Amino acid sequence: MLQKPETAAYFRPDKLEDSLELLARQPMRVVAGATDIYPAQVAQRAWARSSDQSWLDITNVAALGGITESAGGWRIGALATWSDLVRADLPACFDGLKAAAREVGGLQIQNRATLVGNLCNASPAADGVPPLLCLNATVELASASGKRELPLSGFILGNRKIARHTNELVTAVNIPAHQSHSLNSQFFKLGARKYLVISIVMASGLVSWDEQQQITDCRFAVGACSPVATRIPSLEKDLIGISLDDLAGNPKKIAELIGDHHIETLHPIDDVRADAAYRRDAARACLTELLEMHCHHFRGASS
Repeated sequence: MLQKPETAAYFRPDKLEDSLELLARQPMRVVAGATDIYPAQVAQRAWARSSDQSWLDITNVAALGGITESAGGWRIGALATWSDLVRADLPACFDGLKAAAREVGGLQIQNRATLVGNLCNASPAADGVPPLLCLNATVELASASGKRELPLSGFILGNRKIARHTNELVTAVNIPAHQSHSLNSQFFKLGARKYLVISIVMASGLVSWDEQQQITDCRFAVGACSPVATRIPSLEKDLIGISLDDLAGNPKKIAELIGDHHIETLHPIDDVRADAAYRRDAARACLTELLEMHCHHFRGASS
């Protein structure tokens, strides 16, 4: 029988049931890749903040690993790393997420850090969130009393705020099956340098077209310009029916399709990386770049 500790303790169970039982007994700090833990702990100590919270290390829980496919879609386990995602055999709708995975930190971070950890950290600049929003991802949570599933937009509530209860563990991210074979996904990140950088703005897009080359489905999301990355529904609506063949090779026409009104729902902040006005302009530029990338892919697929 697992014992409730009297003081802060470190647990590394092998079974999911044991992990959930421990969380049912007391709140704990859950760690998997643990790439954000050391910097956070150093910052706390620097400001003389201490914590007697216990730690739950889920690294050994094999049931939380892997990326699997079923008739309903794909399941990305809580222990799946960014490198696992890059190496996985996944359809084109995951290309945007894979592109984001290649730009998270450096290779050592990608080998250790998990996609689910990126979501639970809930940074406004989390690179994994925009492509997952475009994939209509849901978050699977489990507790000793059962399971529940939330849309990603309902899981991340704000800067460093998530809808996980203290007795719950995020077990996976689920992606529903996409039927269109013409679906294409892209990711674009703006930072001060190529790697090891927190995004100033990043955006992801997913576009599908029919036999007449007209856009039938599209989803765009922008991160680092609001407390939570957000979809751009007004742009998605306006692009339906647009001919990719007409846009391909015409960057001026592409730029004219994306206006200030499409980004008015964003709420960027001023910080050390950029001010709000720059982020607003950059968000529009990133969306334009994404649409150009989709047109380039379309031209290659049609040739």
